[in-house]
Amino acid sequence: MTPEPDISIRIFSEPQLLASIRSLIDTLATGLGFFEKNRCLMSLAIDEALSNVIRHGYEGRRDGMIWIHIWRVAEPRGLRFVIEDLARKVDPAKIKGRHLADVRPGGLGVHIIKETMNEATWEARPDGGMRLTLVKRLTDEERQAIESASQGNASQ
Repeated sequence: MTPEPDISIRIFSEPQLLASIRSLIDTLATGLGFFEKNRCLMSLAIDEALSNVIRHGYEGRRDGMIWIHIWRVAEPRGLRFVIEDLARKVDPAKIKGRHLADVRPGGLGVHIIKETMNEATWEARPDGGMRLTLVKRLTDEERQAIESASQGNASQ
């Protein structure tokens, strides 16, 4: 049985709400020791995922529900996100990023998500909508920085 999430949020499919989610992710990731670059990339990936739900799943409707669940992962240390909606179902096998050689605006969300996160899994929910599970783990450098900082604090 999966433990309860550390944080659960329900939002409407309203693009203006995404800034608050990015801020929450940045604050949480800062506390876990993620470097600024990785915090920004993680926030970008989550923002892209939520934008895709709003744009493609709910087709721009602002009254759709989106649930965001966040767990702190102990080992290897990081964050796990589950984003769920009741929007249009999509065959997970058809969720692919477009080729980077195809230069045009938009359409890079799936590519960004897959390249930024350590894990990304899309699945259709049995009761309607989609579920996206994302995991981002600390890098070796981030873990070393945390370890060095804790050793420095212990010697004081």
